[in-house]
Amino acid sequence: MYHFDYVVFIGRFQPFHLAHLQTIQIALTKSEKVIVGLGSAQPERTLKNPFIVAEREQMILSNFSLEDQARIEFVHIIDVYDDKKWVALVKQVVQEKVVQGSQVGLIGHFKDDSSYYLSLFPTWQLIELDSLQNSISATPIREAFYQGDIQTQFLPQGTIEFLKNFQRTPIYQQLQQQFLIKQPS
Repeated sequence: MYHFDYVVFIGRFQPFHLAHLQTIQIALTKSEKVIVGLGSAQPERTLKNPFIVAEREQMILSNFSLEDQARIEFVHIIDVYDDKKWVALVKQVVQEKVVQGSQVGLIGHFKDDSSYYLSLFPTWQLIELDSLQNSISATPIREAFYQGDIQTQFLPQGTIEFLKNFQRTPIYQQLQQQFLIKQPS
C-alpha cells in the first residue's frame, strides 16, 4: 500500500539527469502515480530551455519500464514570474489529473535558492529528500552538451540516447552556435 495517491515532482529537466531519475524512483515507491510538472513549458527554445515538453516527456519516460511509465503522468507549467499565479497554475494543472479527495504529496530537495517553491504548497505533504547523486546540476551538463560533450556519468541511459539523437538535429546546431557566440573569448 502506498502512502500517497499522487506525488508531484516539479522541474525543468533540461536535461533529465540521475538525481531526477532517483527522485522519480523514490516517488514511485511512495505513491500510486507520479505527476511530473514540466516547468518552463512555453514552446520557444532557449539556451536555458532547449527541449520542448514533448521531448522532455520522451526523454524522461525512456528511462523507465513500461510498467513504471504507466504510473507517470505529466503536467505542463509555463513560466509566469509571479509566485501566487504560479502556485495557482500548478494546483490547477495537478487538480486536473487527480481524483477528488486524493492524498497528494510533493517531492523535492532544497538544493539552492531556486528550491523555495517547495514551501509554497502547504496543503501537500512534502517528501523532502537529502542531496541525491552529489547534487547534480543540469546547468553544467547543458553547457558541456553545447560544447559537444555528453556527460554520461551524470545521465541515465535513455537521456544519453536522447541527447545523442538531438545532437544530429539542425535545432542543436542552432543552439550550439548561440551558446558559442555568447562565450567570452
